[in-house]
Amino acid sequence: MAMARYLLLIHDNEADYETADDTARRALDAAHEAFSREHKDVIVAAEHLQPTSTATVVREDGAGGHLVTDGPYAETKEALGGYYIIDVSDLDAALAVAKRLPYFGRTGDAAVEVRPLH
Repeated sequence: MAMARYLLLIHDNEADYETADDTARRALDAAHEAFSREHKDVIVAAEHLQPTSTATVVREDGAGGHLVTDGPYAETKEALGGYYIIDVSDLDAALAVAKRLPYFGRTGDAAVEVRPLH
């Protein structure tokens, strides 16, 4: 059976992680480590992103040049906090993996965008 790669984009309330105490952060990190061990056969890559305050955005300036600004692309409650690239049989398998991510059940506002890769 042909395999397909999917990108799992993790959107969460960045402030929840930034204001969490060390115990809560360690628990989430441990949950991700356990998730990664459980799904090691399908995970191709994964990273936790730095806070949006560290972002730099490059935009077209409308005159053939570029405008570089510090800070996030958009001011929103939810931010892209990390990603996984997985190699699975189909969308249903990708959704099954996404539903097991440790973000769910913590704050009630986490979302994972599942997108196929070329």
